[in-house]
Parts: sequence; C-alpha cells; structure tokens
Amino acid sequence: MPSISMKELLEAGVHFGHQTKRWNPKMKEYIFGERNGIYIIDLQKTLKLFKDAMRFVGEQAAMGKTILFVGTKRQAQEAIQEEAARCGMYYVNNRWLGGLLTNFVTVKQSIKRLKELDLILDEGDAARRTKKELIQMERERKNLMSNLAGIKEMDGLPDMLFVIDSNKEDIAVKEARKLGIPVVAVVDTNCDPEMVDHPIPGNDDALRAIRLFANKISDAMIEGRALASEHDFVHKEIVTEDGQVEDMSQFAHYVDPRLNEDVLTEGISDLDLPSVSLPKRTAEPVEAAEASEPAAAE
Repeated sequence: MPSISMKELLEAGVHFGHQTKRWNPKMKEYIFGERNGIYIIDLQKTLKLFKDAMRFVGEQAAMGKTILFVGTKRQAQEAIQEEAARCGMYYVNNRWLGGLLTNFVTVKQSIKRLKELDLILDEGDAARRTKKELIQMERERKNLMSNLAGIKEMDGLPDMLFVIDSNKEDIAVKEARKLGIPVVAVVDTNCDPEMVDHPIPGNDDALRAIRLFANKISDAMIEGRALASEHDFVHKEIVTEDGQVEDMSQFAHYVDPRLNEDVLTEGISDLDLPSVSLPKRTAEPVEAAEASEPAAAE
C-alpha cells in the first residue's frame, strides 16, 4: 500500500474545509474545529480513512479490477487525467454524461463511432472523402473526444469509482450506487459521506490536495496490479473437478450482470433518487446550488 503521512496532508492543505455556513451536518464527526469562519478537518480521521481507501483499491486492483477516475471541476481535470493515465485506467474530467453507467450500452455506440472516425481521419481513408465531409467528421470527433477520450478503451462497466467532490459528481455517484459499484470519494465539509462507500474527508478544491489524492489512488492501483502480475491471479485456463483443463476464452464476451434489461432501458432522468433531509443545526446545511463554490483556502 502506498505510504501517506500527516505532513503530506498538511502541506497539501487537506485540512481546510468550506465556510462554516456551508456545511453538511453529516460531516460533523470529521471536523476538528473552525478558524476564521472556515471548518478545519480532523486529519487523524482523514489519514485513517485514506489508508483504508488505498488498501481497498489495491486489493481490488490485485484481483484485476478496474477503476474510473472522476473529477470534472476545473481544478481536478489535469490531475485526474494524468493519474488515471499513469495507472492505465479510465477517467472522466470534462462532463459526466447522464447514463454513462446506467445506460452504458448506448455510450458504447458513441465510443464505437469515435473509433470509426479515428480510422477514417487518421489512417488514410480521408483521401476518398470530400473536404466538407472531412470538416464535419473532424467536428464530430472533437465533440466526442471532449466527453469520451478517457473511456475510449473502457469495454465494460468499471469495478470502482474514484471521485473528487461527491457533491459536484452526484450523478456519477448515484449511478454507481444504483449498479452496486463501490465509490471511493474525497468529501469536503459540504458533502454527504453516507452517499459513498469509502469517504476520504478532505479539501476537494485545492490543487495540491486533489493531486495528492489522485496520485495515491493511482499508486494503489499500480501496486495492486503489480501484485496481481506477480502471483498470476488472472488465468486463461481452469482445472475442473475431474482434472480436465478448460479454456475460459469462451467467456470473453460475458455480459456484466449489472447491465440488466431494466437498467439498460433507463436514462438518468428515470433514476429514483431520494433526496437527503439534513437535521437542523446552528449553521445552515449546504444547498445544492452552492456545492460548486470554491473552498476558502488551499
């Protein structure tokens, strides 16, 4: 498991939360106190939960599982793309397409179209097209790339999500929950930690904090996959009870059971998403419209 220290968390400004008037009471247990109207996150708890999250990701990676990095806010885009690429995983850093998980069959058609355009425009077939056709295709490819570049090679649903700011990426979190996909997420003082499986209390706006979180999760994936390779967890053949060797390649096109007929026919607008009622406290609970405001300090 990657190492992480209290010093690293402090230097990255992980302990700075949002203004006290913008909070979620469910984060109370992770708050150390407040200073100058800003909540200070308890880094002792962050350190423990961060290690737990990295351990979980590493164990899943060791079993050959995949992860989707999600962070569409401006501060997170670069780190999310770079760290996902570093560990050979997938990412969404521009805009979350509603139904990306719950209607993945449709998304795969868009990915297929993107690959077709790549073949036409990059591998010589362009010579047989008119200038007008090429301009239209290039424009179409650009639009598709803006949203699908990070999942272009993702053939099926991811096994985990790593999310920066569960408030901003609430649609992604809800889709994952609907499909039973575990979510590891950085939750600031305005987030609901109960919406994710592995919350990491911390600053989700500071560049250095975001990069630290993404970097360590990427490290956990790399170490886990190295362990999987070392112990050869992924086999193409199995031995049956009677001693016969059976080729598993016949299951290469196995359909993920999470993509059942009910889910495939639903769009994101059809999701039955309960609203969360927060108890009244002395400070006002965060409102959805304020969720994307930047934190006070890095």
